[in-house]
Amino acid sequence: MAEILGAEVDEEGFLINISDWNEDIAIAMANEDDIELSTEHWEVINFLREYFDEYKFAPAVRVLTKSIAKRLGNDKGNSRYLYSLFPYGPAKQGCRFAGLPKPTGCV
Repeated sequence: MAEILGAEVDEEGFLINISDWNEDIAIAMANEDDIELSTEHWEVINFLREYFDEYKFAPAVRVLTKSIAKRLGNDKGNSRYLYSLFPYGPAKQGCRFAGLPKPTGCV
């Protein structure tokens, strides 16, 4: 089994135990994907973590986009903006950085 900063991850890089997550792990995952996390990334990562805490599952990209638009406005709640932050998929890559399980429906 692979690890990142001592935390076990599956073959796709998602944490096995979501309670292992911390900001350093998110930064290390982003570095592996050649992404430097900005304030905008953290807005989405924190949103995903709050969403998961409330609903107990990670949102698919369509739900994520609509929910971000409601919370942060239409300029941030659209696919173009979210894919500019998370080029491998806002739901999938965002959830991985947030230490959450892979959203259902993500390949």
